[in-house]
Formats: sequence, C-alpha cells, structure tokens
Amino acid sequence: MPGIQAVAELAGVSTATVSRALSGKPNVSAATRDAVLAAAAELGYVVSSSASSLATGRNRNIGVVVPFLTRWFYASVLEGAESALLSHGYDLTLYNLAGGGDERRAVFEEFLLRKRVDAVIAISLELTPSELSGLLGMGKPIVGVGGPLPGVRTLSIDDVEVAQLATEHLLQLGHTSIGHIGGTRDFELDFHLPTNRRIGYESALEAWGIPVNPALFRAADFTIEGGYEAAKQLLGSPRERPTAIFAASDEMAIGTILAARDMGLHVPDDVSVIGVDDHELSNFFGLTTVAQFPELQGRMAAEILLDQLQPGTRTLGSLNTALPFELLVRSSTARLGARR
Repeated sequence: MPGIQAVAELAGVSTATVSRALSGKPNVSAATRDAVLAAAAELGYVVSSSASSLATGRNRNIGVVVPFLTRWFYASVLEGAESALLSHGYDLTLYNLAGGGDERRAVFEEFLLRKRVDAVIAISLELTPSELSGLLGMGKPIVGVGGPLPGVRTLSIDDVEVAQLATEHLLQLGHTSIGHIGGTRDFELDFHLPTNRRIGYESALEAWGIPVNPALFRAADFTIEGGYEAAKQLLGSPRERPTAIFAASDEMAIGTILAARDMGLHVPDDVSVIGVDDHELSNFFGLTTVAQFPELQGRMAAEILLDQLQPGTRTLGSLNTALPFELLVRSSTARLGARR
C-alpha cells in the first residue's frame, strides 16, 4: 500500500503538509488540501488512525450523549451533528441513556472518562454537578444542546418564547378558549421544557387579558399516542370544548388532529391545532407549528466543538448561543368562525 511519501510526491508538497491536510488542520490552503486529497484518493492512501492519534494526540472521535434515540427530535439533532463531524473527518461514538439511572452513571463515570474521545456533545441533557465536573476534568471540549450548563459552551432555545409565539398565533386568529397539551412534573424533561412551554402559554393568555382555565390543560408524554388520549379528554365535553389547542410538541399535535378526526370534528373548522418542532410528518398533516430546526442545532453544536478543537479558526461568541425558531403557518389553524 502506498505511503505518505508517495502522496507528498504526487501532490508536490512535503510529507508534513500531507499530514496537516489529511488531519484537517487549519493552516493549509484550500488548493493544497484539494491537491493532497486528490493524490491520496488516486493512490488509495488511507491514514492510519493509530499513527494519526500518536502524532496529533487526537483520536478524531467525538462522544455524543442523548436521552432517547427513538424520538424523532433527538435523532434529527444527531443527524445534523454527525453530518458536520464526518465532513471534517471525525468519527462519532453514540451513548443512548434511555436505559435509566444505572446506565447514565456508567456513561458519565466510566465510558466517557475512559473512552478515547476528543470531545463530548450532550444533547438535551441537564448535567448534574458531578457529571459536569467529571467531563470538565477530562480537559476536553464539551458542547451542550438544549439549555445552559455552567462553564460549558451551549446552544439553547427559549421555550417560554416558543410557547408564547404559538399561543399568540391562536389569539390573533380570534381564539380565546385555547387548550394546552403539555407536561407535568411526571413528564418533566431536562431543562424543564414542559414547564417552560406551559409558562409561555399561560403568560400569552394573561397578556391578552384572558384568565387561565386549568380545565383546558391536559398532561401527556410528548408522543402521538399521549397527545391522542389527552385531546380526546379535552374535546370530549361540548360545554368546555376549546376552539383551539396548543400542543407542546408536534407529535402530540398530530395525536390531537387524529383524535379530532376520530371524534367527527374537522381541523381547523371545529378546532385549530398548533405544535412545536416541525416534525417530518407535520407538513403531511398540514400542521401549523413553531419550527426549531433540530438538524441545524446538531450542525451548530458540531461547528462550535470543531472551533474549540481547532483554536484560532474563528472567534467564539458568548458562552450560550440562542437557537432560532420560526412560526410556520399551515392548514391546521384558522380564524375563529371561518369555515372551509
């Protein structure tokens, strides 16, 4: 198999330049990097991972920790991070914490500390002080997605503002009896997402002078099935039936649409429905939603991490980066009283 010297001769550069170009270091021009990559591809040269690790002190492997892998949102963030990391020559080791407390302890107290990773991305995980201190003690970059973490570069979305935007959309359409399907402490997620979205919903109502009616709230588990059952309860009483429902996730909103249809109600003529996420199925259901771009979140996390692994390539901003969100209006919401 050809060696690094052969690649250097074909590309017309030194072996040191070949090493820098193939390891992704910043001090190589784009033209030189392209020439080295073309030469390596022509000769079939593959970098030895063990040799590269010894030479650079890097394993080109990033540990990514997620609370669930079966949920669309987390898988989408992961997809965005993986795409960005692979494009820069980094492998990814995934740790799924769906197994519970013992599994979580093993990941943070053993696997991440002994595994040969260059950095860690924590997706939607509110790390404990001991978990944070253990990771920071590794002396390797950490990026958190979903909320602020002390001493760690993070990306977070303002869930209160997200819920306010969704609720205000319904208010602007003339709805004043607005139900909410969200979470309680029993379904609390990291960074208090269900609580914050409920706060945003209630604050939007109060800002419009509308009293919060506890009878218009139902708790669910952020799944389609959970949203379906909660919506059947909300829509089951004609006397207290809301004219619109804000569900704290698209999956619960989709469950709401399915429940309404099964009960003989038309969306949006009889009930308007809005969610949060821009789930891959939301356009199919015509769901109005507040998009939070999970793949972009993953890419942004990876880029911030790569900036820390390659200092000097870009000036880092504040410790926490606010994530974007956007109202996408589709056919599941309509002005109160309008018939289609």
